[in-house]
Amino acid sequence: MTIRLSENFRALFYAPFYATQATGAFAAAGVEVAMIPSPSPGAAVSVLRAGEVDVMWGGPLRVMMLHDLEPACDLVCFCDVVARDPFFVIGARPRPDFRFADLRGIRFATVSEVPTPWICLANDLRQAGVDPAALDRIDDKTMAENEVALAAGKLDAIQVFQPYAERLIASGAGHLWYAAATRGLTAYTTLVTRRDVLSGRAEELQRMTRAIHRTLAWFAKTPALEIAGLLKDYFPDLPTPLFAACIDRYRALGLWGPDPIIRREGYDRLHAAMRASGALSRDIAFEACVDTAMAEKAVRE
Repeated sequence: MTIRLSENFRALFYAPFYATQATGAFAAAGVEVAMIPSPSPGAAVSVLRAGEVDVMWGGPLRVMMLHDLEPACDLVCFCDVVARDPFFVIGARPRPDFRFADLRGIRFATVSEVPTPWICLANDLRQAGVDPAALDRIDDKTMAENEVALAAGKLDAIQVFQPYAERLIASGAGHLWYAAATRGLTAYTTLVTRRDVLSGRAEELQRMTRAIHRTLAWFAKTPALEIAGLLKDYFPDLPTPLFAACIDRYRALGLWGPDPIIRREGYDRLHAAMRASGALSRDIAFEACVDTAMAEKAVRE
């Protein structure tokens, strides 16, 4: 039976998911997977809970928030892919000795499309002794709009992911101030399902996890130009050399984990940021949201 996999939204840092499909790794592992676009990042969870899809990829953040609201929530993360934060702070001028305090008193735009990037960056600021509320922060524009505004001199710095960051750097209109991946492991994107699906379709999900594990190994050693060429249909408007440069920068930062095991360190770092921001009203146990059994078995094999 086909596993219906919900694509959270189209993003370059999800490249290993696309590669698992494009290389035929799912088929080679003996599982059929149909990728179904989500209506929106926020709606993906509702679609999964309604049984319209079997698995989604997305942030453990949303799973934790649901467990906070509903202690009996049955959603569980079981396969890691994006193990670090994929966002960057890009400035209009070079700042090789960047400190978080440099964000005070400038025109700074953060991501409006999804909540996790600002929740995590705000905690970086707090840990550096900077009050996030003290920033002159623009939070209601898209990354595409902010890219244009930075290049036009209307902003001093922006928070974006790839390819916005790489495009600005390559053009000379932007300069890398901070790569959030350097913070350390941060549970960012995993496969998520309902516990009844995890148990009821265990063999299929085990095969799915095995395919992703093999793809992560392939992704780590394959030339970026080859990967970009293979996945060009997913990003038809992105020039292949720029796509490859994005992959190379992410790989150098260790964005994608070496295996699909969700690490407690990454969960705890995200959890701490959420608690500090008020996104969680109480502590949510790792075991409530995460099951690593399939990933551990895939690694042993």
